[in-house]
Amino acid sequence: MQRQQTIIEESLKAIMEDEDFLPDLKAQTREQAYNSLVALLSTPNHIHKSFLRITTENGTIVRIPSFRVQHSDTVGPYKGGIRFHESVDEDEVSNLAKLMTLKNALHELPFGGGKGGVVINPKEYSIKELNLICKKYVQYFNDILGPDKDIPAPDVGTGEREMDWMMGEFKNIHPGEPYRNSFTGKSIVNGGSLGRREATGKGVYYTFRYMLHDFVNEHKKWLADTENTFAHTALDHAGKKLKVAVQGFGNLGSVAALEAYQCNHLQNRVVAVSDANVMLYHSDGLDIPGLVQFAKEHDGDLPSTEEDLNEHELVAEIKNRDDLLEMDVDVLILAALEDQIHKDNMKNIQAKIIVEGANGPITEEADRYLADKGVLIVPDILANAGGVIVSYYEWVQGREAQFMTEDQVFERLFDKLKGTMDTILPQFFGDPFPLRQNCYIHSVTKLSTIMYRQGKLY
Repeated sequence: MQRQQTIIEESLKAIMEDEDFLPDLKAQTREQAYNSLVALLSTPNHIHKSFLRITTENGTIVRIPSFRVQHSDTVGPYKGGIRFHESVDEDEVSNLAKLMTLKNALHELPFGGGKGGVVINPKEYSIKELNLICKKYVQYFNDILGPDKDIPAPDVGTGEREMDWMMGEFKNIHPGEPYRNSFTGKSIVNGGSLGRREATGKGVYYTFRYMLHDFVNEHKKWLADTENTFAHTALDHAGKKLKVAVQGFGNLGSVAALEAYQCNHLQNRVVAVSDANVMLYHSDGLDIPGLVQFAKEHDGDLPSTEEDLNEHELVAEIKNRDDLLEMDVDVLILAALEDQIHKDNMKNIQAKIIVEGANGPITEEADRYLADKGVLIVPDILANAGGVIVSYYEWVQGREAQFMTEDQVFERLFDKLKGTMDTILPQFFGDPFPLRQNCYIHSVTKLSTIMYRQGKLY
């Protein structure tokens, strides 16, 4: 993502212009430090690639491209998900690993950034074949993984089943060694944390809710007095009956939609949801619990025919999935894949608040265009950290063999996100930078300071 690189460089320039930042660095030394930081933050420490040799159930041998990119371990062990998707490539995984570094720094987590990927469509493989793919991934990348080295987690196309399989293989390869914290996002019986499956979706909604309800209500007068465009966008929508649309109804989108539906703090109507096949619409609000139950019973898919709707007593209009983004709604929650809003559709976006549940769902050009129009974009680096935050709790619980209740997990998740936003939002609403830029400045400041203290700029 060129946008990501641009924001990193802009953020570094901004903090280097502040003489209170690393005041020991002067003149040419300061310029050298800037160039060093650009290089360190722009490139990964390691890129690991392999072709997994798999024998399918029909006896055919296939070679499947796979990756593990380790961007930075400045703050702690590498941490990031493993994605199973046919669009996976080296650039995508590298950019996502870089985002993980910045995200963990923003939320004060003791992890660096990593990411993995396998170039497959999981639906085209049997359970036995997927099990073998998971085992092979651990075998091929065994030397670089471990509880204090690099700790993978689920991502698009993977879940607790795959993490259980991978942890089991890691245990087989390392008999007698610590293994429980080698992977997070596992099932409860295998040492996973309660609430981990819902964590990303809940975190996405918690972030939006805290900003538009808790923070706005506490700082209403200050926000009204500022000339900040985004502050006025937030104020205009606080207390209003909000029409919400959710793109993507997988593990992330369905949980976020359910949180919006059940929220007692904001007056939400979830009027539209979509998946890879269809978009469902109802002007008075959809029956989100009913749709969640349907998806649970139908391999994650939404109802796509009138027969499906009638059979399950669901009321909705069936529409083209791609129409959701351009609907007349107040809030868009993007919970699908990258680059969903781009130069060809950005001028048709009507929502004034966009929450990035997915990683990079808005291109650089569209991001700048929408920000200039006063659209309040809650960026991925801030909004979708719920998964890695609860992964951290799982990692800690596994080390201590002390486990929290689900309510405790969600309470701590909300408090963690609140702490981040209480740091970021006053600065954001007080200056002209979009929220994404503010988040990057905070992350880059922390990472740069630690790198300097560790002597990595010489």
